[in-house]
This record gives sequence, C-alpha cells and structure tokens, in this order.
Amino acid sequence: MNKKYSNSFVFHLHTKVRLQRELAEITVDPPPNCSAGPKGDNLYEWVSTIFGPKGSVYEGGVFFLDIHFTNDYPFKPPKVTFRTRIYHCNINNQGAICLDILKDNWSPALTVSKVLLSVCSLLTDCNPRDPLVGSIATQFLTNREEHDKTARQWTKKFAT
Repeated sequence: MNKKYSNSFVFHLHTKVRLQRELAEITVDPPPNCSAGPKGDNLYEWVSTIFGPKGSVYEGGVFFLDIHFTNDYPFKPPKVTFRTRIYHCNINNQGAICLDILKDNWSPALTVSKVLLSVCSLLTDCNPRDPLVGSIATQFLTNREEHDKTARQWTKKFAT
C-alpha cells in the first residue's frame, strides 16, 4: 500500500469513527430546537432541522439545512447550507452561512451539535457587522422594524 493511499485510508477511517460518535451523541442529546442525522445511509451527507428560536423573527419557522463532511473532517469544517430560504444578513439566497466557526475559526474540538447551536444563535442575534447580504444588514441597522417585518413574512412564506 503506498503512503498516500495509506494516509487517505487513515483519515477516512478517523472521519467515519468521529461521525458515528457525533451521530450517537446528537441522537441522545440534541441541541435545543435542532435535530440532525445522515441522509439515508450516507454518513458524509446529513440533513438538519432547526426550529426558529422563540421570541425571534424566525419563531414558528422550520428550517432545513444540509451538512456535508469531507474525509478531512474534523480537521476541516463541514459545509453547512440552508435549504429553506431565510431573510438574514448572514445567510444568502444560495443558503451559504457567514459564520466564523465554519471558516477561519474552525477547530477539530467543535462538533455538529456546537455548529448547530451557533447557527441557532445566529438566528437570535445576527451579525450585521460581518454580513453576507449587505442590503439586509443595512436594513437591520437602519430600519429594524421593516427588517423584522420582512423576516417574519419570509418565515411564514418559506418555513411553515
């Protein structure tokens, strides 16, 4: 077995064991208002459900996310995207999420549960200082009432 193949196999095995452990943990003790698990029997492709946090403009909404893991997980972050449309300055129309732990601040100590908690937190407290959608961030900062009204309308239209 050549060295490159051997290293790839070890990473794949480590990733698989880690994902199995995280699946067991999230099944027994899911984060509040969240669930997640593999699509079918593919351990590298998960789907997650997040219920809009109580008291937020997303309350009453059910948001679906895709989580994709590579063989480099947990040394590289998973790719997390919203499948449900959402009006949010840190989430664009393609479902991409602007969240530091999914980029430069990723650490192998983080887990799917912690990622989902961070995404839920973003639904309660957006970060208009580091937006993915500048126009929504500007509206959030300058016309909060209109922003919140639109976010509630989108939640009702796309997430219920």
